[in-house]
Amino acid sequence: MDLKEIQNLIKFVAKSGASEVKLEMDDVKITIKTGSDNEMTYVQQVPVQAAAPVVQQQAPAPIAAAADASAAPSPANDNSKYITVKSPIIGTFYRKPAPDKPVFVEVGSEIKEGDVLCVIEAMKLFNEIESEVSGKIVKVLVDDSSPVEFDQPLFLVDPS
Repeated sequence: MDLKEIQNLIKFVAKSGASEVKLEMDDVKITIKTGSDNEMTYVQQVPVQAAAPVVQQQAPAPIAAAADASAAPSPANDNSKYITVKSPIIGTFYRKPAPDKPVFVEVGSEIKEGDVLCVIEAMKLFNEIESEVSGKIVKVLVDDSSPVEFDQPLFLVDPS
């Protein structure tokens, strides 16, 4: 984990409102505590211990169970014919260009390549997210003013 990733993590935790987050990876332990106006971050380089493989052995089981659970509803779910528009950045998702303006797109809206679908605010910059496909909006997957992650699905588009 490099310095830029740690800085982004600190900013994300500060925005989320969490008071404390602990992250342990192979050779790094990070604790981020937010209090009043200042953030305190501790980064420690930790030698690989015998406890680390135990954590790694436990982690695949829930991931595999989650993969099995998500694989089971997929055949019944008819979303495979739709194109998923995903978030290219981490930030806050907005459906409108301003609070007093109408939303960019609604369910049922016809869109074409290059149309603005939403805005994602990241570090005080508002980034317009444009459609890379033409079609019809089938579903909006994120609530307005919600935080979004990189590669998180935002919209389902029917290309036909």
